[in-house]
Amino acid sequence: MSKIEMRLIELGITLPSPPLPVASYVPFVRSGNQIYVSGQVSMAPDGGIKGKLGELDIETGKSAARLCGLNLLAQLKMACDGDLDRLVRVVKLSGFVNVLSDFDAIPMVINGCSDLMVEVFGDAGKHARSAVGVANLPLGFAVEVDGIFEIK
Repeated sequence: MSKIEMRLIELGITLPSPPLPVASYVPFVRSGNQIYVSGQVSMAPDGGIKGKLGELDIETGKSAARLCGLNLLAQLKMACDGDLDRLVRVVKLSGFVNVLSDFDAIPMVINGCSDLMVEVFGDAGKHARSAVGVANLPLGFAVEVDGIFEIK
């Protein structure tokens, strides 16, 4: 069993099946030693977390961002032919939060995804990041995050 698979078990994390695209795009692209994972929304088998932050509280938003992170990891695992030990570094995450106009704790919400990457990958999970509030997200989901990952 790989080091990262063992770490996921220690953390009590089971990765979901990689979500299928809902429009005309691919879930990830490999270019050289980088994997670009398309935006993953706060989807889960139970439907996930939808709504706007400001109506939803920050903790719910962080949970939504964590779901995005789990979906990113599921796509990354597929891109790495099932071997997450190939990860060298989480390079960049871009987070989008569905917000009411006066909600400004956007970075706190995206921490739900960022913290997951560090929990799973340690220092290799530390990354550059953007966190943006938006008026709406696909299918009404609360959060969407895309990522760039370096692999070997």
